[in-house]
Amino acid sequence: MLTKQRQEIIVRLVEERGSIQVTEVRDLLGASESTIRRDITALDKEGKLVKVFGGAVAAGHRMTTHEYTVAQKADLNLEEKRVIAKYAASLVEPEDFIYLDAGTTTAQIMDFLEERNVTFVTNAVAHAQRLVTLGMKVILVGGELKGSTEAVVGSQAVQMLRNYHFTKGFFGSNGVTKKTGCTTPDPSEAIVKQTAMEQCRTSYVLCDSSKFGNVSSVTFAPFRGTVFVTERAAEGYEDCENIIVIGREQARS
Repeated sequence: MLTKQRQEIIVRLVEERGSIQVTEVRDLLGASESTIRRDITALDKEGKLVKVFGGAVAAGHRMTTHEYTVAQKADLNLEEKRVIAKYAASLVEPEDFIYLDAGTTTAQIMDFLEERNVTFVTNAVAHAQRLVTLGMKVILVGGELKGSTEAVVGSQAVQMLRNYHFTKGFFGSNGVTKKTGCTTPDPSEAIVKQTAMEQCRTSYVLCDSSKFGNVSSVTFAPFRGTVFVTERAAEGYEDCENIIVIGREQARS
């Protein structure tokens, strides 16, 4: 296959899917990984797509490949996070078996919890410690502790999560678009999030409006079929039925 033909297919795939991985294009086109990487690099320079770790995403999206630490993110959009978290806490019911994802938005939920007859499973050490002080029953996922996000990741965490069946799950996301879905910079965190979501009867992705339109390196959930909770409808997402918008006045009531 000629280089031009191959690159046209790559661009079409990115436009249709929102993102691609080098390995899937390699298998589809029967070319080597090095060839596909060169094609992606060339197309990135031409502005036809955006090169990311392990693949590419559609041009026009804001990239968020850098992972900030918990301390750096703690005070970002804090009021918005608390509006979202208060609503999420109101969804907790007696005898729920809940997965609580690591993150600064999910952390705010604990300030608003009223129900105590609940069991939480979490991959965040700080979340587990706080929940215990609130008198909750807590199960901490085992595995490798990631320093920057203070999240437990790895194959041990994934295997443990596959044994559970959650009534509800609350998750964070670094970016959300209609094409790429929910994305995060780290593949190891992505697989933990994906696995936990698959084990939830109902799951909610909690993200303030600034996250919409952003794309990070790895998708862990599709946009379609995922329920989002946010404080304001981002431009281009106003009519999406799977987005719950919590206004500040509603949150104060």
